[in-house]
Amino acid sequence: MNTLTIAKREMGSYFTSLIAYVVTTVFLVMSGYFYYTNMVMFVMFVGSDVKLGLWQQTFYDIRFVTVSVLPLLTMRLFAEEKKMGTIELLFTSPLRDRQIIMGKYLACLAVFAMMLALTMLYPVLLKIVYQLEPAPLAACYLGLFLMGGACIACGIFLSSLTENQVVAAMSTIGVLLLLWFLDWNEGIAGSAVVQVLHQLSFSEHFLNFIRGIIDINDIVYYLSVIAFFLFLTGCSLESRKWRGIK
Repeated sequence: MNTLTIAKREMGSYFTSLIAYVVTTVFLVMSGYFYYTNMVMFVMFVGSDVKLGLWQQTFYDIRFVTVSVLPLLTMRLFAEEKKMGTIELLFTSPLRDRQIIMGKYLACLAVFAMMLALTMLYPVLLKIVYQLEPAPLAACYLGLFLMGGACIACGIFLSSLTENQVVAAMSTIGVLLLLWFLDWNEGIAGSAVVQVLHQLSFSEHFLNFIRGIIDINDIVYYLSVIAFFLFLTGCSLESRKWRGIK
């Protein structure tokens, strides 16, 4: 119940400021642009591969929009609390650290889920004039949702390390881009190291989803990344006690 209370508080703060509206607008405009341009390309030049190819290319483009805008949602979660001093109220309340972390995480995840739900208007409109296969599209949405959840967890951790929202946002973007491009230059190391980098890379696990493939290993990977960053966030908050900070 305490977790839901924190989540409601964070949801309220998102929608009483401009941040949720601005981020959602940017996300929808950019996603709509990629959807429209890719649809025109496939209809004019590809045609026969619209059922899978359109979504594969569109979600491949949208993943960069996701990586770019989600840090703008996560940057304030702890950094703003630290700067304004309200984080002390949280720490002196009967709430446990994990309840605070999960409440903030769920609120941000809910905003992202709402953003994704609004993009479903694109395939709904296309279905009016073209027969769509729901399975590949569902796989794309599942992959983007899981990757977004991992991005949010990473952003929360980095927000817990600083009171500067710009630093939190930029560092989150940097880490997410590193995780995405981790295995792109296979000539930098031996085959064993490259194999490890493949397993750690966001792109390696996301590509299966946009190909219409739902692999349990990819789901476990993203859930593990989420758990890892939320654990680090807990360690970050706990370190205040180790350093004697009240």
